[in-house]
Amino acid sequence: MTNTHDAVVVGGGPNGLAAAIVLAETGRSVLLVEANETIGGGCRSSEGPLPGFLRDTCSAIHPLAAASPFFGALPLASYGLEWIQPPVALAHPFDDGTAAILTRSVEDTAASLGEDAGAYTDLFSPLVKDFEFLLPQLLGPFRLPRHPVAMARFGLPALRSANSFARSRFAGDRARGFFAGLAAHSILNLNKPVSAAFGLVLGMFGHAVGWPIPRGGSQRIADALGAHFQSLGGTIQTGTRVASLDIAEGADAVLFDTSPRQFLGIAGDAVPERYRRYLRNYRYGPAVFKIDWALDGPAPWTAAACGQAGAVHLGGTLEEIVASEHEVATGRRPRRPFVLLAQQSLFDPMRSPEGKHTLWGYCHVPNGSTFDMTGPIEAQIERFAPGFRERIIERAVTGPSALEAGNANYIGGDINAGMQDLRQLYTRPAPRFDPYSTPNRCLYFCSASTPPGGGVHGMSGYHAAQSALRRAWHR
Repeated sequence: MTNTHDAVVVGGGPNGLAAAIVLAETGRSVLLVEANETIGGGCRSSEGPLPGFLRDTCSAIHPLAAASPFFGALPLASYGLEWIQPPVALAHPFDDGTAAILTRSVEDTAASLGEDAGAYTDLFSPLVKDFEFLLPQLLGPFRLPRHPVAMARFGLPALRSANSFARSRFAGDRARGFFAGLAAHSILNLNKPVSAAFGLVLGMFGHAVGWPIPRGGSQRIADALGAHFQSLGGTIQTGTRVASLDIAEGADAVLFDTSPRQFLGIAGDAVPERYRRYLRNYRYGPAVFKIDWALDGPAPWTAAACGQAGAVHLGGTLEEIVASEHEVATGRRPRRPFVLLAQQSLFDPMRSPEGKHTLWGYCHVPNGSTFDMTGPIEAQIERFAPGFRERIIERAVTGPSALEAGNANYIGGDINAGMQDLRQLYTRPAPRFDPYSTPNRCLYFCSASTPPGGGVHGMSGYHAAQSALRRAWHR
């Protein structure tokens, strides 16, 4: 069948949808092709682990979506997207039965950190004040900053390892452990440079926009984006796995919301060997091991603050979290894994039957790991919520291979679509001034394998579409 569209987007995750919307807004005819039966990529929801329960298949808590300038400019609320802000964005419990918390208030958060309250306030208050200046730099490709003082205030500590930064900035175990939990979202060895950046970003975003939950599941984000795209005249074709460029024959631009490995399989012959070599050498990071639970009641946390939190970090101290992430980075099974949890049903009754609850969680494991982390993950929960196991009705376990089977971008279970260390932070997927373009003026990357990387924000797609508009239609 002959293609009749000006542009084709391969992959229907948030970035692919964002790219498609930008192009459709210019009046171009756009086809979005998705391999799965539903759009959304890592931003999907499905029934489980039992009938009547709703689980998010990957993303669950969305500070980046709330901060995204592109999403904020779209009428997504008119398509049913509604954000829930839990009273506590994040709780980080300790073995003494207390917890540090992240809320919109810097002062309230600082007060939960004991002796480091002043140090935390001194660190985050200026960053939150500079948020609007920093946001374009953090959610886009590398460019010389328009606000160099603000960027230096963020960038100098951000270049450090999370371990060294936390030790130098904070005196006590509470603040150190709390910051380590934020930084561990990087899925990096916390002894490596730039791992501190992720702790700074997630803390700053928590104060500036919160860590909200989409009512009715993360699928609502993708569905709202898809509905808006279709309102602009765009076409969505699901259940179609693209194997070659034949589907886009005659199109002026093809944008790939895929990993470099998939791009090579589809369009490798259309780019020079030097560029193909960069893509073959692209490095994928550690994986995740995920569990969704159906519970007969909320998790019985020892620290009361955990019962008010949308997200919970389990790992205790800086030393324990650093050790866990180091084990993962060196290919070993973490003995006491750092565990990330989301408690959507506490705030969204659409997630579970009346009187029942869901819990969403994962830990990091080596890429392609076959380790069964069910026992260690549940032991960490039981440590801070004694009696948790007795509340489990059913669980659904999703290891790295199953994650990749459900989303081909997650190579070996890597949900960030590539290692986000210093070498690949801004040079993903290849070192080019415009990372979204390829040597072929018709082909573009719009996935999380481009800056700013993983997360539900759509900004990779937005920037890729802008690149295509500059190059594909201006020859």
